[in-house]
Amino acid sequence: MAEEMIVVEGNRTLRGEVAVGGAKNSALKLMAASLVGQGLVRLHNVPRISDIEIMAQVLRGLGATVERDGHSLTIDTSAVDNCETPYELVSKMRASISVLGPLIARFGHARVSMPGGCRIGARKIDMHLVGLEALGVEFDIDHGFLNAATPHGLRGTDIALDFPSVGATENLMMAAIVAKGSTFIENAAREPEIVDLANMLNEMGCRVKGAGSSVIEIEGVELASLHPCEHTTVGDRIEAGTFLTGGALTGGPVTVRGVDPSFLRMALMKFEAMGCDVERGPDSITVSRTRPLAAIDLQTLPHPGFPTDLQAQFMLLGTCASGVSVITENVFENRFMFAAELMRMGADITIEDHHAIVRGVERLQGADVSSTDLRAGATLVLAGLIAEGQTRVHCINHIDRGYEDYAGKLQSLGAAVKRVPVVAGQE
Repeated sequence: MAEEMIVVEGNRTLRGEVAVGGAKNSALKLMAASLVGQGLVRLHNVPRISDIEIMAQVLRGLGATVERDGHSLTIDTSAVDNCETPYELVSKMRASISVLGPLIARFGHARVSMPGGCRIGARKIDMHLVGLEALGVEFDIDHGFLNAATPHGLRGTDIALDFPSVGATENLMMAAIVAKGSTFIENAAREPEIVDLANMLNEMGCRVKGAGSSVIEIEGVELASLHPCEHTTVGDRIEAGTFLTGGALTGGPVTVRGVDPSFLRMALMKFEAMGCDVERGPDSITVSRTRPLAAIDLQTLPHPGFPTDLQAQFMLLGTCASGVSVITENVFENRFMFAAELMRMGADITIEDHHAIVRGVERLQGADVSSTDLRAGATLVLAGLIAEGQTRVHCINHIDRGYEDYAGKLQSLGAAVKRVPVVAGQE
């Protein structure tokens, strides 16, 4: 396919309803977990995004079959006989490391290439390895590959994470399900996607308790007792928050459906603090605004704190607010790369270490900008909606990693936005 960019015409108001897809960060790990089902797993509400296709290729490379029917995947892992994931796939997406835990659980060994993905932080996997070692895994790093073995089997233990890492929590859960005895993961990640994974594991015969709290207990079972299941992915809270940002920016109202409002509790409080009206339904959220945006202070923290994946969107809101906002990034050290692109559009942002001082400006101007990561790309398109003139967002492959038909959904809300091929001289 030819490279594309998104062209946005400014001064538009978003209004209406949009359906949120399944959570990218959940679906990827559910696909990895299908390995321990040892049979035909059906996953529903799986978004059509490039990251999902890469994970499907990883599973196919291990010997699984993966077929899509609309937003459902059928994954048959009964014939999986390969324990190695290749560099060319894993280097494209760091979530590929999540097959490490289930491969160890199923086969007792694995060979996994070191992960890649967004360039927003070091994303060290030390916590994965230290925790797995405590369970009895022995590692050898060889030319960019992790060779994992369990010469004495897996044994339950107490593991305390230095930081509530989502990826480490998930890998440890998926390995510990077959460890002898009980495993306790302390300072565990509490994200809704962790709960979704635990629910699916339990549907396959695992015994996982406490997901969503800071201590997860896993009672090991025999691998032979595990079986396939049918599971529906939870709604994507970050996709929801991105569209709701559009409502906050332009006045709305914008309604998202298919997500539990409790997943976005902190973000919704910040919308309200900035002067927005927020309505919460059983599986819907509406954001609208009739007053000027007010400046805020926020800091990103692991769930239930403010999500780092909505930091760029709120930086854009701060750019349009009255006064000075201070945004502190505590999760990924390189996530402020996006600020330079927003400044090309006239934003007034000063970066001081892991703080961004955002001074509200009267207006933004359309410009050529580039996605620096997944969430930044989606936010630059939103910035174009309120800018004067035309904005052209390049490197939209980042957006395609996590948003299904982003331009089409924005169009349904009234945006003048379209994907066009990049021609020579427009790079």
